[in-house]
Amino acid sequence: MLPADATSPKAARDFTVATLTEWGLADASDDVVITVSELVTNALRHGLRELPQPVPACPIQLVLLGHPRRLVVAVTDPGGGTPEPVEQEPERFGEGGRGLLVVGAVSGAWGWAPLATGGKAVWAAFNLGSRGLGPLA
Repeated sequence: MLPADATSPKAARDFTVATLTEWGLADASDDVVITVSELVTNALRHGLRELPQPVPACPIQLVLLGHPRRLVVAVTDPGGGTPEPVEQEPERFGEGGRGLLVVGAVSGAWGWAPLATGGKAVWAAFNLGSRGLGPLA
């Protein structure tokens, strides 16, 4: 569980690096760490936007699921909005709005699902080949 503050993306990255190291995947963790950072940042920026105040203490959850062939990252938040990548004009150099485009570029697949308890889960999947992470087969 992650708090609704600016420290959550770093805490999520640290947790991810530690977990992937424990699983023997430290050498192939860059894309997963980028994905976790983007999904947690999106949960903070968009998933908490319409909630009544005060926001629950730890409204965001990060889940890493390891399988011999796949790694799945899921981030849940209580927001009801639909996650959609935002295509931007090439001459626009703003820093925001590209999170899901980045997730789509570095993961094998991504998507989202509404949760029965409210909110949503946004996920990304990575193929675990014999040499670490790779595109989904």
